[in-house]
Amino acid sequence: MPLPEILTLPRLHEIAAPLYLAFLLAEYLLVRKGLATGHFRREDTHTSLIMGIGSIVSAIFIGALGVGVVLWAYENRVATIGFAWWAFILCFVLDDLRFYWGHRISHRSRWFWAAHVVHHSSEYYNFATALRQPWTGQITGLVLLATPLAYLGFHPALIAFCASLNLVYQFFLHTEAVGRLHPWIEAVFNTPSHHRVHHASNPRYLDANYAGTLIIWDKLFGTFVPELDRDKPVFGLVKNIETFNPFAVALGEYWGIAKDAAKPGVPLLDRLRYVFAPPGFSHDASRDDSHMIKRKFLAAHPQEAGSEGLPKDLLSRAV
Repeated sequence: MPLPEILTLPRLHEIAAPLYLAFLLAEYLLVRKGLATGHFRREDTHTSLIMGIGSIVSAIFIGALGVGVVLWAYENRVATIGFAWWAFILCFVLDDLRFYWGHRISHRSRWFWAAHVVHHSSEYYNFATALRQPWTGQITGLVLLATPLAYLGFHPALIAFCASLNLVYQFFLHTEAVGRLHPWIEAVFNTPSHHRVHHASNPRYLDANYAGTLIIWDKLFGTFVPELDRDKPVFGLVKNIETFNPFAVALGEYWGIAKDAAKPGVPLLDRLRYVFAPPGFSHDASRDDSHMIKRKFLAAHPQEAGSEGLPKDLLSRAV
């Protein structure tokens, strides 16, 4: 079934690129003059910009793989929803839910984390960090999460528009210059405060606040953790990569997977776990995944259990 003619939707990535650079420059100048909170390092910013450019290039060359799957789902759709105003809103909300689960999976399976870790590899948190994107995101398979929307009848162009709008919104979350916003905004939407938690390596903050635009998903599914003044976010990874080499940033985790999976004397099931289990898995308990790190944190600080986003049963959940 051929795709119908549709209205032209804005190409947000083309519109947003100069906007991103303008806000990045403004943030840098404000921070340098002491008028805003934030931290920059030249090498880190350069690496982030190179990663962003590489992400665009890789999407051009291999992005069609994912597009084809979504188009196939739409050609076999059960309904045709169209482009009414309510369709835009409904598609955006459902796609935001899709983003939440894709993002959560990207933290809880090493295959997907190998791409997503690029975005978390900076020890700085500014608008440049938002541009630090993977070069291998198109090959992870997470695009399959968009196929249900197409199968229901949302046009692929509408899905792409909503996804890009979501990403534009998320750019503005990556800053230390904005504190907490009005309580009702913090209650419903993802904010710089909520997203600082997501980028933090503090035990309390690991694997939390996966939201794209709406923080309600984290509150609904038990992954919300508030930013605390007494536990300032420390940005980066549990074990930082300590390099600004773009190729090492882009491919380093894949090399780590290969080395772990090829270790001598490891059972086949554990070799597969090195690829698909949570980051930090080890067959000999030589390192900890994020839940183990949190468990140790709670053991050392039992008063924290059941409060401030650390429910007592948090560590019993598989995802």
